[in-house]
Formats: sequence, structure tokens, C-alpha cells
Amino acid sequence: MSKKKIITIFFLSLVLIIGYFKIFNKKKTLPETAIPEVENIESSNLLSELNFSSEDNRGNLYTLKAQSGEIDFENKDIIFLKNIEAIIKLKNSGEIFISSNFGKYNTENSDTIFSKNVLILYQDYKVNSDYLEFSIDKNLFTISKDVTLSDGEYSINADVIEMNINTRKVEIFMLEGLKKVKIKSIK
Repeated sequence: MSKKKIITIFFLSLVLIIGYFKIFNKKKTLPETAIPEVENIESSNLLSELNFSSEDNRGNLYTLKAQSGEIDFENKDIIFLKNIEAIIKLKNSGEIFISSNFGKYNTENSDTIFSKNVLILYQDYKVNSDYLEFSIDKNLFTISKDVTLSDGEYSINADVIEMNINTRKVEIFMLEGLKKVKIKSIK
């Protein structure tokens, strides 16, 4: 398979993912929060077993679970998370699974940052990185810091993959101008 064909398949896959995130952007609902355990309510901001979920107007479901979290004292809408798993259940097209060691969740606008050992699984695609930021307000999905995308046949290495949900513009690039995105066969 030629490099041109691989890049075309990759971009088409990213456009599909962007389209689904665009669907989530149309109906902004506040997430339902289940916070079963709070330690010493008067002086603590530590939480355990957090669950957030929301559903768009087309029936796609977004759920986020974290083993523990800590509310930011300066901004009560921000929760710092540990050991995160998120699933986007697409009504007609499967699921996107995301996991990471740490994260930051904004309860007001559902913006989410995943960091350290980020794993994204969708169909036959696997993306590993150290940082993933999804902003509904900015219509931006950014995967960065040592990004590797693979499909079982090919592997793509880059510093950043940036997708604008409204325009469906996808940019794959390296941070240093002289470095190039690497595509290689893994078979």
C-alpha cells in the first residue's frame, strides 16, 4: 500500500471521528455526576469513583469514569482525575475508548484533558500519546506529545494531530520544522 493511500485512509478516519465529535457539540448538556464518596466534606476536596455521562440528540453516549479526583479549590468546576476511562458509544458506528493515568475535567462545559499514557482505540486504529485535549467550546481535538497511530499494518509517528471539528481540518505535524512525520510498515 502506498504512503499516499495510507495518508488518505488516515485522514478519512480522522474526518469520521471529527464528525462524531461535531454531533456531540450540537447538544450541550450538563453531565450527570455520581460522586458516591466524599472525605470530610467541610475541609476536603477529594473524591472517589467518579462517573460523568452525557448523551447527544442522536443517541450517542459519552461516559467518563475515574478512580479518584480532586476538586480545584480555586475553580469548583475543575476536577483533577486519576486513572480515567472514557467511552464514546456511537449509535450507528461502534465505540471510541480512551484511557489515561491523569486528567482534568471541566464540569461546566465538559472539556476534558487526558494525560500520561493516553490510549485511544477506535475500530482497527490505536493511538498512543501523552496528552489529549478535547474542547467543545473551541471545536478542537488535540493529540500531542509522542503520538503514534497504528492500524496493524502501518504506524505513523508525529508530535501533534490537531483537528477542528467545525471545518474538519486535520493537521499532522512535528514541532520542529526540520523533523518529518514518520510512516512505516509494521508487518
